[in-house]
Amino acid sequence: MPQQDGQIFVGASRNPDDSINKDEFLTLKFGNRHGLVTGATGTGKTVTLQVLAEGFSKAGVPVFCADIKGDLSGIAVKGEPKDFLLKRAEEIGLSPYEFDQFPVIFWDLYGEKGHRVRTTIAEMGPLLLARLMDASEAQEGVLNIAFKIADENGLALLDLKDLQALLNYMGDNASELSSKYGLISKSSVGSIQRAMLVLEQQGAENFFGEPALKISDIMRVSNDGYGQVSVLAADKLMMNPRLYATFLLWLLSELFEELPEVGDPEKPKLVFFFDEAHLLFNDAPKVLIERVEQVVRLIRSKGVGVYFVTQNPLDVPETVLAQLGNRVQHALRAYTPREQKAVQTAASTFRPNPAFDCATVITTLGTGEALVSMLEGKGAPSIVERTLIRPPSGRIGPVTDGERQAIINGSPVAGVYDETIDRESAYEILTERARKAAAPQSESAGDGWTLPGFGGDSSKPASRGRSGYQRETILEATMKSMARTVATQVGRALVRGILGSLKR
Repeated sequence: MPQQDGQIFVGASRNPDDSINKDEFLTLKFGNRHGLVTGATGTGKTVTLQVLAEGFSKAGVPVFCADIKGDLSGIAVKGEPKDFLLKRAEEIGLSPYEFDQFPVIFWDLYGEKGHRVRTTIAEMGPLLLARLMDASEAQEGVLNIAFKIADENGLALLDLKDLQALLNYMGDNASELSSKYGLISKSSVGSIQRAMLVLEQQGAENFFGEPALKISDIMRVSNDGYGQVSVLAADKLMMNPRLYATFLLWLLSELFEELPEVGDPEKPKLVFFFDEAHLLFNDAPKVLIERVEQVVRLIRSKGVGVYFVTQNPLDVPETVLAQLGNRVQHALRAYTPREQKAVQTAASTFRPNPAFDCATVITTLGTGEALVSMLEGKGAPSIVERTLIRPPSGRIGPVTDGERQAIINGSPVAGVYDETIDRESAYEILTERARKAAAPQSESAGDGWTLPGFGGDSSKPASRGRSGYQRETILEATMKSMARTVATQVGRALVRGILGSLKR
């Protein structure tokens, strides 16, 4: 088998006369220098993604990837000898061509095709939440104020109802709060609440709550030394593209904030495949694109490799594109002016090969064939080669429902995330915390608390949530508990990172 230590066999390049030139590898020590897999529909991007994921897993590197069509789930099952696979293996000199299965954890925001994956409102932060809601500048400002109030005063924002309660309070006291935090218009609060209702109807409430995903659970290595492959079922999730993109961006920001600096390791600590990457950048505000560019640039030192998978290289902003060192370019069509521009852009990003013209070859590549340029030597890109991608070792195509369920049942995280912490139980926890926090203050009402609506003001009745708990009373008690230290509380407020996620 054409395999070398510290490398992933990607395929074999061809000469202009179609004879085999040489083997093409991705060097593991450059795996955290990020990558790009592009090509039109039906050209073989998903199989290339699977080949790379298998290679990283076999090298002991955990992988996270989204399964848009369900096909990628087959990586969990040993492949079968089929004529077209055996033919490709023979063409590139892959001998012996061995089939294998890889340790997979299936995840699903809806809990239907994998373990539930959640985060809390507090963990997501105002920037990504505003992106999820497609909030206006004024609405984003109100969200920032809401998080500032919560962060400064220890308010636990776990799910959409927690944020709803805080927004209710802010709307009721908009005039007074505006003098302390800046303009809070009731119309903006109302718009955010309507956006939250839309999110609930789209299933986003499944994403917010506890138990929240632990990053360590997508960075596992199996007993046989293979990196665990976390596969996110995204076929249903793709019906809400903004939620899909925001979720993956949140996960990327969590990795950035939680993982320690490791420099350039011999192999990545994790490889993150961002499929349908255009959804991340479509209509994204400039500030968000700038933050994404910053995260991609800096997360390399955390040992994380980010690989964008998309149809068109123009889908990725130039500032991000410049950081993607390992490139696999499948065929592109060039009928429209934009498609022709995409071909020229893709061709111009490669280190030229004097044997052929990139722009011409890109439009004539066959299925499972790609232009490949990987980092080599001291980190410089290799000369681009026309390459036949190797066949995968796992199954090409989806697992059956029975196979999926068996894998879920035997998962190392089975039972950890599958049961949601009951909302009523979560309210009880908040109530108990508030009761304990408010008790020492019972004899010191009016001790200088400056936020309106608190400090013993009983002129307004507390509103009740559907659970029967008095949500504003909970907020009042918790915020009262901060009264004696309000002067120094701002200095000890929670710190948020580049994309608004909480810093550890």
